[in-house]
Amino acid sequence: MVHIKLILLFFEIILRLSVSVIFLCFGLVNGQNFSVLDFDATGDGQTDDSNAFVKTWNAACGGGGDISILLIPAGRTFLIQPIVFNGPCRSSNTKVQLEGIVVAPSNKEVWSNPNSRMWIKFSAVLGLVIVGSGTINGRGSSFWEQHLKASQRPTSLHISKCDNLIISGITSIDSPKNHISIAACTNVVVSNIGLFAPEDSPNTDGIDISRSTNVNIFDSTIQTGDDCIAINTGNTNINITRINCGPGHGISVGSLGVNGGSAAVSDVQVTQCTFNQTMNGARIKTWPGGQGYARNISFENITLINAKNPIIIDQQYIDKGRVYSAEKSAVAISNIKFIDFRGTTSKKNAIKIDCSATTRCKDVLMNGINITMADGKQPRVDCKNVDGKSEDTILTHDCFENI
Repeated sequence: MVHIKLILLFFEIILRLSVSVIFLCFGLVNGQNFSVLDFDATGDGQTDDSNAFVKTWNAACGGGGDISILLIPAGRTFLIQPIVFNGPCRSSNTKVQLEGIVVAPSNKEVWSNPNSRMWIKFSAVLGLVIVGSGTINGRGSSFWEQHLKASQRPTSLHISKCDNLIISGITSIDSPKNHISIAACTNVVVSNIGLFAPEDSPNTDGIDISRSTNVNIFDSTIQTGDDCIAINTGNTNINITRINCGPGHGISVGSLGVNGGSAAVSDVQVTQCTFNQTMNGARIKTWPGGQGYARNISFENITLINAKNPIIIDQQYIDKGRVYSAEKSAVAISNIKFIDFRGTTSKKNAIKIDCSATTRCKDVLMNGINITMADGKQPRVDCKNVDGKSEDTILTHDCFENI
């Protein structure tokens, strides 16, 4: 275990040095700067600046050299409608320097396309960098108040097919649905961001990841109404470190296998995270009847502050409005580690491992689980169809049938 920690620390140091070098290079290279104000953006928070943003993007993306910079300056508020920034771009890297505030239309009725599933989208931009101290505000309350389904509400920031992606420093508030989607991307670094929405806002995940490889997310605060981070199918080598999560629904793998679909998730590491008054902590959720696998997943060195369900594997996951179907298959869950959990829970049944009788959960390890209730009492553990081991003498030892 010590060797594994040293290896992870080594790679984290290399990652941080790489990011630092990239930012240093951005400061040294004579990149071309394109301010939205130079392309007739008003920045008064009332005038639609969408066309100015499109013109600025076209200029920045079409510029050559090592880096082109689209600047959204501080001290201004820019209103934009649903917008798509397409690549590929001519420069090696395209940087969006967000220092001001970008806001969505004030309510759903004045969106140019009320049926849009994305507010801001970047697609096929190699070396995309989104950095700064600015904010995007999705103004999602009008969508929440209409009790629309998640499929009827837009994501604030959707990024697809953007390899070598960096997001750092920015803030997103009140997304109508999830704040950031990362899809079909390779080599991603997300750091020092803040994602915020009311605790009762529906489906406002912080970051959703799908079909992506080598994703590193660290040193960020996520307080929303749903999963702080959701790891969906098609992902491998996902590293999540030092995330302050809560309120929200924790960090989840899944849900996987909906409608009998095949899932593939592997090599996920979640370390040094805090779950503060969250609905869940570390969670894996799959639908009955699904196929495929979720394997090599670890949650380690986790701090709990009154988290309701600190550890949960749920292979009977059914979302609201769905009809349960008899289980004929299940996503295979194996090589799962829950190590060094400490803190408090608000629920008597704090740990729930509810695995499928069809595949069972295999090679599950739970060590160093030190969870108490707020009143100091010992919580309970409920386990079903799980094979694994624990060196703990209390709480988790009796979870496994094959000890």
